[in-house]
Amino acid sequence: MKELSKLKRIYLILLTPLSLILILFARKSAFFAEQIYALRIYKYISQFISIITGILPISLAEIAVIALPVIIIVLIIRFIYRILTDKDRWKIYLARAAINVGVAGSVLLFSFTLLGGLNYYRYPFSYYSNLEIKESSLEELYGLTKYLAHQANDLRSKIPMEDENGIFKLSVSKYKLAREANQAMRKLSGKYPVLSGRYGQPKPLMLSALMSYTETTGIFIPFTVEANVNVDIPDYSIPFTMLHELAHQRGFMREDEANFIAYLAGISSENTELMYSSVMHALITAGNALYGQNVDMYFEIRDMFSLGVVKDLRANNEYWAKYEDTVVSTVSNKINDTYLKANAQVDGVKSYGRMLDLLLAMYRTQQDSN
Repeated sequence: MKELSKLKRIYLILLTPLSLILILFARKSAFFAEQIYALRIYKYISQFISIITGILPISLAEIAVIALPVIIIVLIIRFIYRILTDKDRWKIYLARAAINVGVAGSVLLFSFTLLGGLNYYRYPFSYYSNLEIKESSLEELYGLTKYLAHQANDLRSKIPMEDENGIFKLSVSKYKLAREANQAMRKLSGKYPVLSGRYGQPKPLMLSALMSYTETTGIFIPFTVEANVNVDIPDYSIPFTMLHELAHQRGFMREDEANFIAYLAGISSENTELMYSSVMHALITAGNALYGQNVDMYFEIRDMFSLGVVKDLRANNEYWAKYEDTVVSTVSNKINDTYLKANAQVDGVKSYGRMLDLLLAMYRTQQDSN
């Protein structure tokens, strides 16, 4: 035991209770989560890390994911070898291994807490947007969906490129699009300073095709402050996904709010592809809700969709049909659902659809001003 007490890293296990204390403070005080953590501690630490990791165009988090299994296997082999070759000290090696696992878990938990975890308890984005969230009527939902359908049709007619089947095709490389998405978020920060800051741009993932099996379009990694994007998905979805992950990067971790911020950034940009992608996501969100409330109203608007919009939606459905209800996607969705609920999103994966309240609030504001 004396030998174990000499392990200096053992004290890093204390980061676990420290993390839990910080989480408790954030849960009990939105003021602490917002004014002390999000606007000060997170804002500066995240920018510093993002600038460093943003130097490389490839995702460091993805490299780590690829390398991690190899590292774990090597460590396990090394551990087994030591036990077999020095049987008298197997208890020491086992205790060391347990301590190392505990230390690693403690450091990871603290890093997650400091680099994004507490943002789940900050003020909602509606605090900065001054939008009033309230119960909406069916007529308002119908009006919003119709408005978005007209927007989508208009923007789709301005899309510069299509493939041989008439489906949306990006006119620029994924890396140039990433720069334009970052510029769109910076432009939006002129209206909402809470989104300001210098951050690295979103990163296309090399293993995007494999990522689709988890039914995931993008992922923000707090440890490296990287906005990672699945670029194997249909082209029309990629711009919005980039903006969504950038919203996470700027400290808004709730899925519904990240969706709405991405929509605002898209429609505020001067890039037609960013605008169209964002409006399409909003249209799908509103359309799905309208379908659940009144099928006839939904199909009345559905018949308004232009041929280009219909083709893009059909291509998207065909793409994701290949990955629905697989073992990997089911497990992934369950893990994601558990993660969201553990971080104050009680609706779990359903929270992705709560963007609708913010869209309706914005729609009402626009209607009242006309």
